[in-house]
Amino acid sequence: MPWWGWMLIVIAILVVILVVLYIVGNRLQKKQSAQKEAMLQAAQPVTMLVIDKKMLPMKDANLPKQVLESTPKRYQKAKLPIVKAKIGPQIINLICDDGIFDVMPVRGEVKAMVRGIYITSVKNIRGKKAPEPAKKSFSQKLRAKQKKYEQTYEQETASMKLSKEEKAARKAKAKEDKERAKKIQ
Repeated sequence: MPWWGWMLIVIAILVVILVVLYIVGNRLQKKQSAQKEAMLQAAQPVTMLVIDKKMLPMKDANLPKQVLESTPKRYQKAKLPIVKAKIGPQIINLICDDGIFDVMPVRGEVKAMVRGIYITSVKNIRGKKAPEPAKKSFSQKLRAKQKKYEQTYEQETASMKLSKEEKAARKAKAKEDKERAKKIQ
C-alpha cells in the first residue's frame, strides 16, 4: 500500500475521534449546565465572615466525612478552592466556585449564595477587598478564561431560548391570521 493510503487512513481515524469527542463534549456540557441551573435554584443567601481561603486537597480541607466518602479516590487528591468562614456562631470550611475564588476577600464580610457546602456566587462584599496581584498566575488566568467562556455560553443559550420563544410566537400569530382569514371568507 502506498504511503498516501496510510496517510488517508490515519486522517480518517483522527476525524472519527474528533467527531466522537465533540459529541461527548456537547453532552457533558449540557449535563453540567443543567446541574449548575439546579444548584443555582436551590442556593440560599448567607452572610459570612471569610477567615481564610486556600487551595487544598480534599483530605486536608477538614470537610465533612460524608463528603469525603461520596467522592471518588482520584478526586480527593485534586486541589480545591477552600474558604474557611464563620457563619453565625459556627466556623465552617466551604468549597468555593473557581470563578469567584479570586473575588473572595480574606477577613471580610460577604453575602453569598450557598448550597450545602458549595459557594455558588458572591452578592455583596463588605470590608477589605482582595488585593489585585500585579501578575496573574497560570491558574488565575485559567480561572478567568473559564469564567469568560461560561458567561458567553450562558448568553448564547439565553439567546437560543429567546429565539425558540420568538419562533413559537410567530407560529401562533400565523395560525391566528389563517383563522381570521377563514372567518372573513
